[in-house]
Amino acid sequence: MKIEFKQFQVQIGGKTIINPIDFNIGQAEQWAFVGKSGSGKSLLAKAIAKKVFFNGSIQFLNETNQAYTPTIQLIEQQHQFKNKSNVAEFYYQQRFNSCDAEETITVEEDLQNHLINKHNEWFLKFNIHQILKKPIIQLSNGENKRLQIIKAIAQNPDLIILDNPFIGLDANGRALLEEMLNEIVQMGKKIILITAPNTLPSCITHVGIIESGNIIIKKCNENNPLKVVESKILVQKSKIINLIKNYIFPDVEFAVRMNNVSISYNGKQILDKIDWKVRKGERWSISGHNGAGKSTLVSLITADNPQAFANEIFIFDKKKGSGESIWDIKRNIGFVSPEMHLYFDKSFTAFETIASGLFDTIGLFRKLNSEQVDLITTWMKGLDIVHIKDRYLHQLSLGQQRIVMLARALVKCPPLLILDEPCQGLDNEQVNFFKQLIDVIADETDMTLIYISHFNEDIPSCVSKQLHLENGMIDHQKSTL
Repeated sequence: MKIEFKQFQVQIGGKTIINPIDFNIGQAEQWAFVGKSGSGKSLLAKAIAKKVFFNGSIQFLNETNQAYTPTIQLIEQQHQFKNKSNVAEFYYQQRFNSCDAEETITVEEDLQNHLINKHNEWFLKFNIHQILKKPIIQLSNGENKRLQIIKAIAQNPDLIILDNPFIGLDANGRALLEEMLNEIVQMGKKIILITAPNTLPSCITHVGIIESGNIIIKKCNENNPLKVVESKILVQKSKIINLIKNYIFPDVEFAVRMNNVSISYNGKQILDKIDWKVRKGERWSISGHNGAGKSTLVSLITADNPQAFANEIFIFDKKKGSGESIWDIKRNIGFVSPEMHLYFDKSFTAFETIASGLFDTIGLFRKLNSEQVDLITTWMKGLDIVHIKDRYLHQLSLGQQRIVMLARALVKCPPLLILDEPCQGLDNEQVNFFKQLIDVIADETDMTLIYISHFNEDIPSCVSKQLHLENGMIDHQKSTL
C-alpha cells in the first residue's frame, strides 16, 4: 500500500494544527509520527482513518498503483466501551463495585460480538485467555490496551494505526507488542504509529516529526537512529515554593497502614494478605505487571472501593469505617489515574476541572470565592497552562488534558499524593518538568507520595521505597518494606 498526501492540512476551530504538506508513504515503508503534546499527532491518525475532517487529499494506492479503499483499524489512546444496554455511561468507582460491574460484558462476550476466534495464537501470547471471564470495566489500563490491540489485529485490516500503543503496557507487554508489530509487517501489512521517540519498533523505516505545524521526515535505521533531544525546561523553584506555602500535614505517624488485606471479585483473588505501612513523608513506587492489583490497592486508599471497609485499613491513623465520610478521606488525598481521566466529564473547562480538585468532585458544581480563583490561576501560571484556562477538556490534546488533571490533584496541596501512571500522554519535556515539580514539592514539604509507573525513567528521584506486586501478593524480594 502506498499513501499519497496532497496539500494535506488539519484545522481545529479555525486554527491550523498541521500546515499544508505533500508527502508519500511508500509501499514498503512503515511510519511513526512523533512530536510534542498538542502537536497534532492524534489528529493526523484520525485524519488518515477518516475520523476527522481535513483539507487536501489522502489517496491509497495498491501494488499496481490503482486507487482503492483499504480496511483501516485505528486503535486510539483512550478506549470507550458500552455496557449491556449499549450506552457508555460509566463512572470511575464502578469498576470496583461488583454488582455494577455486572452491567458490562465480559472480555469473552466482547470477542464473541466481534466474531473473533479465541484460539488465535496472539491470544496466548498476550495472555488474553487469562482475562476472558473479566467484565471489561474491571480490566486494568494495560489489559484493556492489550484487548483493543488484539481485536484490531484479528480483523485482518490492510492498515493498522496505533496511537501511543505502548502506553499502559508493562515491560513484557511492550516487548510482546513490538514482536507483534514486527511480525505483522513481515506478513505484508502496513502500520502507522503515533508514539514517543524512545519506543520505536525495529520495523519502523521512517519517522515524521511534527513540529510547529510542519512534518520533518527522517529515515530511521541502525546507522541513522532518531535522536531524542532532552528537555532544557527547568521548574522555577521559587514559583513552586510559593504555591505550596500553605501546605499542612496532619499530625500522624502513618499516612497508610494495611493489615492482612485481601480483595476478591466473583471468587477471583485480586489482593492476597497485603501488609503495608507508609509512614508520613515517605515516597513509594508501586510496581507490578498489568493486572497485578496496583489500581485495586490504590482504590482502597482513595475510598473508591467499598471492600475497603471489610478490611483493616488505616488512613492518617484512622481506621476506615470508624465514622469518617468518604469526603473526609478524599480531602487529604490528591489523586490522578488513567481511569479517572477516562471517565472525567470533558465538558468542563481546564479552569473548572482544576477547581473541582478543591472539592473532590468530577466537575465543578460550586461557586468559587476570590481566594480560590486566585489559587487556581496561580497554579495554572506555575504549570504554564494559563493560556488554556477557558478551553474545554475535549478541545485539548490528551497530553494537555493530563497536565490539567495533574494540576487538579495538586491544587489543594494534599498531604498524600497518589499518582497512577501520571505521565501517560506527556511528551519528554512535560515528563521532565513534572518529575522536577514533584521533586521540589518533596524537598520542601512532608508530602507522602505513592507513585505507579511501568517506566522507571518516569519516576521522580525523590522516590526511595518500592512495593512490588506479583499476582496480588507482595514480592518481598523486590519490595523495601
